[in-house]
Amino acid sequence: MSEARERRDYTDGPLCLSGRNVTKVFGLGEKKTVAVDHVDFDFHEGEFVSIVGESGSGKTTLSKMLLGLLNSSEGEIFFEGKPRDISTGRRKREYWKGIQAIFQDPFSSFNVFHKIDSVLLDCINMRGGRSLSREKKIELMTEACSFVNLKFAELTNKYPFELSGGQMQRLMIARIFLLKPRILLADEPTSMVDACSRATILDMLLDLRDETGMTIIFITHDIGLAYYISDTVYIMEHGRFVESGRADTVILNPKAAYTKRLISDVPKIHEEWDLSTVDLKAE
Repeated sequence: MSEARERRDYTDGPLCLSGRNVTKVFGLGEKKTVAVDHVDFDFHEGEFVSIVGESGSGKTTLSKMLLGLLNSSEGEIFFEGKPRDISTGRRKREYWKGIQAIFQDPFSSFNVFHKIDSVLLDCINMRGGRSLSREKKIELMTEACSFVNLKFAELTNKYPFELSGGQMQRLMIARIFLLKPRILLADEPTSMVDACSRATILDMLLDLRDETGMTIIFITHDIGLAYYISDTVYIMEHGRFVESGRADTVILNPKAAYTKRLISDVPKIHEEWDLSTVDLKAE
C-alpha cells in the first residue's frame, strides 16, 4: 500500500445514490442539534467514494440515513434516479437488497449462536438460491471465502468467537461477495484491526469493487486512507461538506482550512504517498 492507485472519473456514469438538501436534526428548540446540514451528493455506479471527517462531523449520522436506518428531517435521497421510498418494512427490505454495510466491529454483525457456514448459506438463500443443490451452495461459499483468502473447509462448524478480528472482517467481505448489492457502505471497517490486516482489507474492498462493479462508500476519519483508496472524496465538518471532488485534486490541492488540518494530522507513515508538497496554510 505504498502508492496511491490510478483513479477513474465516474461523473459521466449513471447515478446509483444521490441526495439534495439532506438534513438531520435531533431535538427541539434550544436543545436542537443539526447533525447533517443540507448536504448534496452524487454517488455513481462503480465509484469508490470516501466521506472523511473527525468524530462528531456528522458522517455516521449520514451513513445511517443512506442505509435507511434514520429518516432525514429535510431533503430527499434518490436511489437509482428515483426518490427512495422506505416508508414500510417491506420497502425497506427491498431497498436493503440494493445496499449493504460492513462496520467497525465485525463481531457485532454476526449472531454468536450461528455457525459461519450457516451465515454464508443465509446469504445465498437471500439472493434466491434456496433451490440450488447442496454442492452448488458449497461451491459458492468456497468461492466467496477464497476471494478473501479464507478456506471454507476450515470455517465449517466454527462460531464467530473462534475467529480473529481480521478474519471476521474478511468474512464480512465474503458475505457481501455473496449478496452482491449495488452499493456497499463501509463504516470505518479497518479501525479495529492491525496495520497488516488494514492494508489487506482495503485491497480486498478494491478487488470487490472491480470484481462486481458495485459502488463503495467508505466512511473514515483517516484522510490518508481516503487518498489511497478513493476515486472521489467528500470532506465533512460540522454536518456539512466543506470540500468534494476527485481524491487527488482535493487532497493534493486542498482549499478548505479543515481539509488542510486533516492532512497535517496524517502520521509520518503516509509521507511516502507524497503529501509533502501540499500547501497546508489556512486561508
